[in-house]
Amino acid sequence: QVQLAESGGGLVQAGGSLGLSCTASGRLSTINSMGWYRQAPGKQRELVASITSGGSTSYSDSVKGRFTISRDGSKNTVYLQMNSLKPEDTAVYYCDAKIRRGPFEDEYWGQGTQVTVSS
Repeated sequence: QVQLAESGGGLVQAGGSLGLSCTASGRLSTINSMGWYRQAPGKQRELVASITSGGSTSYSDSVKGRFTISRDGSKNTVYLQMNSLKPEDTAVYYCDAKIRRGPFEDEYWGQGTQVTVSS
């Protein structure tokens, strides 16, 4: 199995910054990509940012220019630096990891961490 341990998050005022980290452990084999999703109350889970094993990144339009995803492959850890936070960024943030299993890919999720941005 694979475990994803998230840390960071919390309460911050609008315009402030927060950082999240997520470390994968367990039966990892090859990590194809790791990323961050978020889910606000009453809304669907949405992709925030992702990064591949080769370092390619992608961001949702709503966070481009404000959030930065990075990774430390030696630690199987992904980071999300969130700047210029807005109240609409308030959500539970989930880490995910896509692990290669031969010709297939398994996806694993963290337990989620709350980010609350006050206006």
